[in-house]
Amino acid sequence: MNNFTRITLSVFIGFLSILFFTNTAFSQDSAVTFKYSYERLNNDEVVLNIKGKVAPGIKLFALQKSPEDIMYSTLKFDPATAERKKGEPTQTQTVKNEAHPELGELHYLTDSVGWQQVLKATPTDSFLVKGNVSYMYQEGAEFLPKEQDFQLFVLPESASSASATTSMSKDDATISEVEGGSVATRSLTWIFLAGFAGGLIALITPCVFSMIPVTVSFFIKRSQTKAEGIKNAFLYATSIVFIFTLLGFLITVIFGPTALNNLATNWVANFIFFLIFLIFGISFLGAFEITLPSAWSNKADSKAGSTSFLGIFFMALTLVLVSFSCTGPIIGNLLVIAARGSYYGPLLGMFGFSLALALPFALFAFFPGKMNMLGKAGGWLNAVKVSLGFLELALALKFLSNADLVKGWRILDREVFIALWIVIFVLLGIYLLGKLKFHHDDELPKNDFGISYISIPRLFFAITAFSFALYMLPGMWGAPLKAVSAFVPPMGTQDFTSAPVRSTSSASNSATSENELPHPVKYYDRMKVYEPEVVVKYGMTTYFDYDEALAVARKLKKPLMLDFTGINCVNCRKMEGSVWSDPEVMRRLKENFVIASLYVDVHRDVDLQPSEQYFSKALDKQITDMGDKNADLQVSVYNANTQPYYFFLDGNEKRLVAEGYGYDQNIKKFIDLLDSAKAEYEKRNK
Repeated sequence: MNNFTRITLSVFIGFLSILFFTNTAFSQDSAVTFKYSYERLNNDEVVLNIKGKVAPGIKLFALQKSPEDIMYSTLKFDPATAERKKGEPTQTQTVKNEAHPELGELHYLTDSVGWQQVLKATPTDSFLVKGNVSYMYQEGAEFLPKEQDFQLFVLPESASSASATTSMSKDDATISEVEGGSVATRSLTWIFLAGFAGGLIALITPCVFSMIPVTVSFFIKRSQTKAEGIKNAFLYATSIVFIFTLLGFLITVIFGPTALNNLATNWVANFIFFLIFLIFGISFLGAFEITLPSAWSNKADSKAGSTSFLGIFFMALTLVLVSFSCTGPIIGNLLVIAARGSYYGPLLGMFGFSLALALPFALFAFFPGKMNMLGKAGGWLNAVKVSLGFLELALALKFLSNADLVKGWRILDREVFIALWIVIFVLLGIYLLGKLKFHHDDELPKNDFGISYISIPRLFFAITAFSFALYMLPGMWGAPLKAVSAFVPPMGTQDFTSAPVRSTSSASNSATSENELPHPVKYYDRMKVYEPEVVVKYGMTTYFDYDEALAVARKLKKPLMLDFTGINCVNCRKMEGSVWSDPEVMRRLKENFVIASLYVDVHRDVDLQPSEQYFSKALDKQITDMGDKNADLQVSVYNANTQPYYFFLDGNEKRLVAEGYGYDQNIKKFIDLLDSAKAEYEKRNK
């Protein structure tokens, strides 16, 4: 068996072993498993059924019958569900009794459990039932407490002829999600396919797409034969799958569901990414070659060809770390499920995600040997590398801008960022025309008359570069730049803009008419710099605090739209630039809604008052600032962890539309959503 075979078998056996171990670790038979369903009793009642299995040898303590009971189980509901309760929960199973010498009389269940809770609900009601089963059981001489959260949607009577059922136990091979106003049971196969689709989408994000030139350069230097190219491609793809799956999974398990979002918005991480892209960009321009330290290479050479594997593994790790910044929101929902107790499903989802991410790199890496041959035949390959080097520099500025926004350095305000991009793309155009030369560039080819010329493709790329630079030029004076609004800093960082600016005078702190929105107060001075271009351009009023926005919505009798967003959220800016800016959408947003823009990634200078701070069970941390407060609200109340995400509420904080709305640039669909939320609000307030 050769060294390549040993390495690949070791990697695959190790990965499969971890999958098996993880499956075993999280699939053990638990003491008690629960399933939840509902059924309509009559025109004004719904009964919630909680059924479960009790493992052999386990005594599950029954619901509390009297204050004298010491060992018992309870059902707890969130405030909205508790308002619908009719009476107390009941038990449908026969309860066994046993006298304990120290604890007194104990009431317990064996084999199975059945609990019911009656809720008030009209035939047209649809609502989310959220609660918690806090139970105790005896196993041998041990008395063990446990908790399990649950949720399910109750549908209008006309929407479903059968009861909705959802299973939330760790041991089931399905994971239930609230979607489309119903409880949709997702199989592990579906989760894998969803993760795979997410990986394909992630390939077109800036962070991942920009790693392609890095991969090209790396494999050009390493693969001299077809066989070596295939080996390197296989190891590279396997390393991506191995690292991405386990790293993302472990981060979520250890740090909670917002860990990836925190990485994407962490200024240190973004600054490191900036340095990585800057170094690679300068390297592609021909300043130097990136190689592993010679000491590493010498040590690796002595271990049966491990040099190649270590280098490939390092490149895969670089891709994983950089891609987290852009791909975290795509896999956010899977990670929320993981943090709530069902780990094996998200593990497969992450595996599918990383597999899709790795396959194109693997296929592309099959051809580096041929690319080396093409490179020797002419200088076109170096021209490609130099062009990609310019793009690397432009993308490096995006990461620096992210860090700048988080820390508030103000070194890359909007006009400075745009100016640098204009210069970069103008220089790229000049280079493509052959007027700028770098260290490894060849002379341009000559025609039959001995005159240097550029190829037609090179001319069209130059035209594209110059056109893009000219397109960005009006942005220096405040033009919205809709096509790149997701990448440039927000309009609030620009010193001069021709767009309307909201007055901040004291006179504007109160509404001048019944329907005019009062000027935002809480967090406004800190957050106004992050207002999106579309908000500034159209003079929209958005609030940065949930309670303040809710108070305004109640006062003006308007529905409340929650906009969970982030200062470094690329998809949020795309949504605002392409959907919110539509005239019909903008008219509805301004006239019909109060909007709370809840940023989940702003932590600097937005600390909560000591009386407002609390411990979040969902995030497993103390909530001390506005960003964490908004993140906890989105995860714990709305069961989502991606941005953008929109929810619509009435004055009683009840949903106007059953499900949230994520990143979708379908303007008609968004308009229909707004109209539906408004119509439901008017219906409830007749």
